[in-house]
Amino acid sequence: MIPRFSDAMALHRVGGGPNTEAEFEADLNENWTIGPKVHGGVMVALCAKAARVAYNRGPDDSASPVASPVAQPVAVSANFLSAPDPGAVRLVTAVRKRGRRIGLVDVELIQGDRSCVHAVVTLGEPEHDAQPLWVDAPLSALVPAQPPADVPMIGPGHPGAAINNLARGCAIHPRVIEELDGDQPLMFTFWVRPKEGPVDEFFALMCGDISLPVSYAVGRRGWAPTVQLTAYLRALPADGWLRVLCTATQIGQDWFDEDHTVIDSTGRIVVQTRQLALVPGR
Repeated sequence: MIPRFSDAMALHRVGGGPNTEAEFEADLNENWTIGPKVHGGVMVALCAKAARVAYNRGPDDSASPVASPVAQPVAVSANFLSAPDPGAVRLVTAVRKRGRRIGLVDVELIQGDRSCVHAVVTLGEPEHDAQPLWVDAPLSALVPAQPPADVPMIGPGHPGAAINNLARGCAIHPRVIEELDGDQPLMFTFWVRPKEGPVDEFFALMCGDISLPVSYAVGRRGWAPTVQLTAYLRALPADGWLRVLCTATQIGQDWFDEDHTVIDSTGRIVVQTRQLALVPGR
């Protein structure tokens, strides 16, 4: 059976008050891991989902007696405190602000007695129906709408299959730089979509952390733990292939930054992320 991303995003309310705090349980199993640990982008998306459910105060995420339309997680600032193993997690939420246009929710993702992720989620309405007043050079022109024939999907025989377990439920076509050559710009590109089910805003947020570490391009390979990641949901994605551009500004001896821009099938920017991570050892 092909894993569905929507199952990873399933929340079960187990406590908390209706106005300011709610607690949920979720299952992040081995299908949503990189190596032995749960993928960071999946946890960011799950924190955003928990914040949205708590803020809109409905019994589930399909209806809300307070906000119409449903407020969306337009910004997620996540600090990674420890790396959880696949399995059950708890998410404790606290609503910090209810404004006319903007809300704020704290989310703690916990496994056992360990706090794994602390996220602050800003809720509002993204500009999915509006044309931008200005946008940088058309990023969609840099990446074809669908994966080229010479960019294989991660699967049996692919070098990434042994570690990237997301490929069980996601079609992932990576094009990466094996080694930087002189002044060559660092840009990894990916094409991603679920194997089952539609693309939604939480899948797009997860894709804001889909790339392998950019430090691979300078020969520093291995576990590169993310310390902090900030994600912006700019628009609700159309269904179809998501195109992801991954770049960096500087790879230091100890720290590196990594930026993702996620573009939907219509060419619209739907997610932007920036993370700070630790360079793997030699």
